[in-house]
Amino acid sequence: MQTIEDYRKIVGDDIIYAIHKKASRLYGKSILHANSTQYGGGVAEILTSLLPLMNDVGLEADWRILRGTPDFFTITKKFHNALQGDPINFTDLKKQIYIQNNEDFSSYCRIDEDFVVIHDNQPLPLIRLEKKRQPWIWRCHVDFSNPNKELVDFLKDFILRYDLMIVSSEKYLNKEIPIDYKIIPPAIDPLTPKNKELPQEVISKYLKKSDIPTDKPIITQISRFDKWKDPEGVIDVFKLVKKEIDCRLILCGSMAIDDPEGPIILEKIRKKAQELIDKKDVILITSENNILVNILQRISSVIIQKSIKEGFGLTVTEALWKEKPVVGSDVGGIPLQIKDGENGFLLDPFDDKGFADRILQLLQDADLSKRFGEKSKKKVIDNFLITRLLIDYLDLFNNISP
Repeated sequence: MQTIEDYRKIVGDDIIYAIHKKASRLYGKSILHANSTQYGGGVAEILTSLLPLMNDVGLEADWRILRGTPDFFTITKKFHNALQGDPINFTDLKKQIYIQNNEDFSSYCRIDEDFVVIHDNQPLPLIRLEKKRQPWIWRCHVDFSNPNKELVDFLKDFILRYDLMIVSSEKYLNKEIPIDYKIIPPAIDPLTPKNKELPQEVISKYLKKSDIPTDKPIITQISRFDKWKDPEGVIDVFKLVKKEIDCRLILCGSMAIDDPEGPIILEKIRKKAQELIDKKDVILITSENNILVNILQRISSVIIQKSIKEGFGLTVTEALWKEKPVVGSDVGGIPLQIKDGENGFLLDPFDDKGFADRILQLLQDADLSKRFGEKSKKKVIDNFLITRLLIDYLDLFNNISP
């Protein structure tokens, strides 16, 4: 387990001292984080790093995972999409299953911590099922600016009970919901297997084991197999690039238990790219292997993130940390990380030709790629490391401490 001092060489003495000073007012305070999966996606990844550090500096942080039925996760995935503007066939049965699953969980999950942080929509109703004795915070990780109105009207019964809402960007707020909020962007942990430096022998071993050749430039997108990440559109872009430069595409994504659409999207991708897959020009990876993700980002010539909607885009942060040029969509949290033409490129997510042209530019200009990479790492150090996220939470708890 990492301690806060392990980050001192990366962020400096002043940051470490500031963390200890802010934590001193919270010694012994207990914090509960609740979400719906222990792996797959940025939320679980952040909590895996954040909670040990909270405990290390004197708080008592715990993490509970909402258990759900397949029907429940199918419904909450539809809710996830509808919160980002998708239509939904909103029936009484869906409401019943959603609430009942939370009621079942609440019957054996006692909550008596000093602060409660609920992540995303799956455990949102817990606040109405528990006796509220402390501040409750809803951490919404998606773009909530233009949700399905019928769904939001239903969820307001729970949302309005919360003391505070956290979003990743001012752009994500829904002005129709009168709730106090705080802007806290996500962050990466530079010392995890996904982000730390790796020796060449480890890289070579994993590439051989995974049968990933490096005989031509590699373009990679690392994301859940989710329609909002537009993996089918990535294949269309790759076909345009390949007409000009012989290269390879890797699509790597995990299968989280709370995302039943993943296998369906994966099968669509497989059918769309079967001929390219047979030639090993497109490689699909579905394993949950953080070291392999680290390696893929390091060996890639260009990282792409062609999201249609994006909560924040931690895979972009990871690539920037590794000094890789990123071509991303100008949506969600991606423009918080990339300044177009300075440390990467931003494009309309539906501009396939624009994506292809920018990728080709980077493949053909090594100096440009290097300049982007050098500026990218500093951007992450200054803004998007787990130590900054810890400070934001300490400030939040200090400000709302009962």
